[in-house]
Amino acid sequence: ADGTGSALVSPERLNFVTPDLEFDGQLFTPRMNLGMNVRADALEMEQSLYTRRLEVVKRYARANKLNNIVFENRDAWLGILTAGKTYNDLKQAFLEMGLDDAALRKYGIRILKMGMLFPMEPSIVREFAEGLEEIFVIEEKRPFLEMFAKQVLYGRANAPRIVGKFDEEEKELLPHYGEFESDVICRALLKRLSRKTRVESAEAWIQRLDEIHARGKLPTTVRTAWYCSGCPHNSSTVAPEGSTVSAGIGCHTMAMWMDRNVVMGTHMGAEGAQWIGMAPFTETGHIFQNMGDGTYAHSGSLAIRYAASTNVNITFKLLVNAHTSMTGGQAIQGAHPVANMVSDLLANGVRRIIVTTDEPGKYAGVRLEGHTEVWHRDRLIEAQTELAATPGTTVLIHDQECAAELRRARSRGKAEEPVEVTVINERVCEGCGDCGEKSNCMSVEPVDTEFGRKTRIHQSSCNKDFSCVKGFCPSFLTITPNAAPAADGAKKKKKGRIPALERELIDPIKKVDDSFGFGIHVMGIGGTGSVTVVATLANAARLEGKHVIGLDQTGLAQKGGNVISDIKITHAPFDGSNKISDGRADLYLGFDILNATDPKNLDKCHPARTIAVVSTTRTPTGKMIADRHVMFPATQGLTAGIDRVSRKDDNVFLDGQALAEGLFGDAMATNNFMVGVAFQAGTIPLKAESIEAAITNSGVGVEQSLAAFRWGRMAVIDRAYVEAQVAKYKGASVISLKQAPPLSPAARAIVESIGADGEVKRLAEIRVAELIAFQDEAYAKRYADVIKRVVAAEHKALPGATALSEAAARNLYKLMAYKDEFEVARLHTDPAFLAELDAQFP
Repeated sequence: ADGTGSALVSPERLNFVTPDLEFDGQLFTPRMNLGMNVRADALEMEQSLYTRRLEVVKRYARANKLNNIVFENRDAWLGILTAGKTYNDLKQAFLEMGLDDAALRKYGIRILKMGMLFPMEPSIVREFAEGLEEIFVIEEKRPFLEMFAKQVLYGRANAPRIVGKFDEEEKELLPHYGEFESDVICRALLKRLSRKTRVESAEAWIQRLDEIHARGKLPTTVRTAWYCSGCPHNSSTVAPEGSTVSAGIGCHTMAMWMDRNVVMGTHMGAEGAQWIGMAPFTETGHIFQNMGDGTYAHSGSLAIRYAASTNVNITFKLLVNAHTSMTGGQAIQGAHPVANMVSDLLANGVRRIIVTTDEPGKYAGVRLEGHTEVWHRDRLIEAQTELAATPGTTVLIHDQECAAELRRARSRGKAEEPVEVTVINERVCEGCGDCGEKSNCMSVEPVDTEFGRKTRIHQSSCNKDFSCVKGFCPSFLTITPNAAPAADGAKKKKKGRIPALERELIDPIKKVDDSFGFGIHVMGIGGTGSVTVVATLANAARLEGKHVIGLDQTGLAQKGGNVISDIKITHAPFDGSNKISDGRADLYLGFDILNATDPKNLDKCHPARTIAVVSTTRTPTGKMIADRHVMFPATQGLTAGIDRVSRKDDNVFLDGQALAEGLFGDAMATNNFMVGVAFQAGTIPLKAESIEAAITNSGVGVEQSLAAFRWGRMAVIDRAYVEAQVAKYKGASVISLKQAPPLSPAARAIVESIGADGEVKRLAEIRVAELIAFQDEAYAKRYADVIKRVVAAEHKALPGATALSEAAARNLYKLMAYKDEFEVARLHTDPAFLAELDAQFP
């Protein structure tokens, strides 16, 4: 997680005071003897540490007021001792409980904020404790401050009681685990205060929290982090069936929540070392150990050397992608070419090495020692099987560049962009999911269509790894798009376009009150730029002279998982928590509807306060890609759940990605588009000029981001106009057809012969026309005759029911329009499909 905020950075703001360095009449001069004789000087250094150095640190803290009684109250009975982030959480708790300075005085509270935790400077603690009955130590994790305070005050006359993790009866007050939010502190503090008096405002806040947490939870799906599209780990972390795998540290750690036979893991640099100790005590004869090239350069090579020296049966899968991808794609410090790694590994006792790669040709002329072979990545399983059968320590080096970094290099002209693209004809696709199973790729998206669940290549996120074509499916096409100019006033980009907005934008009607500040809770998907958008809003507020604090909770989210960001905008400096409390969000901005329906996020909403602006795009999770039986929840249920906890009449739901990608040909425009939607909906109390200035100041993708923001605004002003522009760029698509094309008189007569109306008739209109194209009118008549009998039987048994007839209309068509080579050819040459290709790749 990363905290953000506004800060003064003038060097004049700080004045340092040198403490008294005199001991027993002599000036203490610290020295560091780097060439010291350990045996002769160690005891002297230890003595200096405990009798001089730590004392100097305490004197420095006292002289420079690192620790402060930030709220003095001579009549206080309860002292609160805290530090760092927890102090801000405490201030937030006071705000939620309705305790201003006057209330703190009334209820007898004094506060000490520690700026230096160790060594604890005792004089400030003793001064703070004077006259108190109790000190409540509020700190996350282990009770260090509590322990130090007890040590300072133990045995002193009239010393106050000290509580923290437990109260005086050994009942838990504060947890040792997790992070504190304001509600945790509220509840614990109320317990201590209620021993003396009632605090009605705090009780009311706790009751409100309880009501929020008691709300029903939506049956939704969790979005977990996943490998990027085209990531080499998609294939390299697959192990032979029945094998045992140990995870390591890096992006490849995510194999632990995929079906990759991972049964254990270890910390960075120890990969494989645990097996040396385990191997003699298990019947398992061999394991695979994943290790990244960054870990190998850092310390992992020692674990491989150790394993080789013990002759344990293990195959290290050394995953070489040339970047420290998990933390941002930095260059690996101390990295070596694969040829050097091979030499080092063999010198350390490795029995056999096989190199697999997506580009075997680049090893032409490269000398690899020890009869090391270079295989294409298509032979990964074969290579692992052979290495596992070789006694002792073996290594598979998989050499393939990080897909995300390769994408960046291509966009910057530093790497060659493949001219070909892969496309799926969704009419040919049967939705079997084999391409997703083979590739594990996030760009191989399931999509619901008129003819059932199919698969689509999401071109905006595709990194052109082409592993999806290993599914050997006739629905796949590899095409080379023409470099044609953009049409209709749109400016052509290297990828996508900048559509011209020819309508005038009007000022939004403000729907929120920001008199006392404003909180935005943002939910997105890692790798799509949501954190960047939040930073843009923060900078826009700064340009208006407002104060900003925020929190980005990312973790592994850059790999397609949940991203949660909070941003608080105030008119005056604010020293509370940078995390929005439950029920306190003003704008609930969801770039991803799955993330937006997570119960923890919904807790931020309140029906009297929160306006939700959410994209309903059905972006699949990694589990949905890998397993076709995992389905996306119904959108209507998700939006209804959000409406229940927010201002329903003011909420805005739309398919942000469909509109933004339809306009720009690039899904990366979506988040700025949604910011435009939220702004025009009156939910962002900033000026449009400030937001656009912040976008411009970022210096990255400025033209597209500005246009996306403006088109998002237009989607609120006139959505029909925006949808019409999308349709113009997108072209006709049979696959998303919801109404039948114009029917011939013969086709119309066949449909009417069924005697159905409503949904059954709509289904029949589409499918009768398709069956005529598939074969002839007689064939379509056979279909209609069966459906007619089903409709009649269902009406007789259950008047008004249509579920059976609808199922029959869908599934009989699927049976009759079986996809032999002739039907596949017809669908590939269908003018509607070709028109869609032309629209997608002009």
